[in-house]
Amino acid sequence: MSTPSFPGAVAASMLEVYDWQAEDGLHGGTPHVHTASSEAYVVVAGRGEVHTLTPEGARVDALEPGTLLWFTPGTVHRLVNSGGLEIVVLMQNSGLPEAGDAVFTFPARILADRDAYDAAARLSQDTPAEERAATARARRDLAVEGYLELRAAVRREGGEALRRFHRLAADLVRPRVAEWERIWHEGAEREAERTRRQLASLAEGDPGLMEDATVVRTEPLPGPRHFGMCGRLHKWRPRRDEG
Repeated sequence: MSTPSFPGAVAASMLEVYDWQAEDGLHGGTPHVHTASSEAYVVVAGRGEVHTLTPEGARVDALEPGTLLWFTPGTVHRLVNSGGLEIVVLMQNSGLPEAGDAVFTFPARILADRDAYDAAARLSQDTPAEERAATARARRDLAVEGYLELRAAVRREGGEALRRFHRLAADLVRPRVAEWERIWHEGAEREAERTRRQLASLAEGDPGLMEDATVVRTEPLPGPRHFGMCGRLHKWRPRRDEG
């Protein structure tokens, strides 16, 4: 039997939010949007805020230990670190964010040019740490520049400004959708189908999947934390306990 998926084919990671100062004086991560997946934050340490843009306008939510907050696709979000902010991130549709589900809030001139966008978004994990940090920070700064422009437009024009950004984001990810469908079929859809079959088994009095009950532990992936969109990422590698 293969290692069971994390519940619901969700992805889990630990995030140390960047403490780099941006042009507006705030410290934190890279503003972006997810085009197909919802995201949840469970705050485990520190203090901060998440700044969001939706058709209803701009919003700020405080983050502190014990906070549980989530948002749906299309919500532009920016993490602000007021000190020691660490978050467990739960991401719907495991695999899609890694395959490009996230779109950065770069200025419109870059969003409208796929080659320019790809060049600005690129971050190799194989270069020295100092180089990766500099690249991640430059990418963050460019996204903050675009975010501030977008937030000002949303305040002036309301939802139409956000819809323009959404259309640019949708056009950017369109070439990736066929691959996303494969990832979704092999992940979230398969898990939903397993539950459907299990309910059918239980309706017949058959234990079904219960006969394959197992426990999965995890261990940290080796090496330093990766530079992610909003901070340094710590991920886990599942393993089956035998015996």
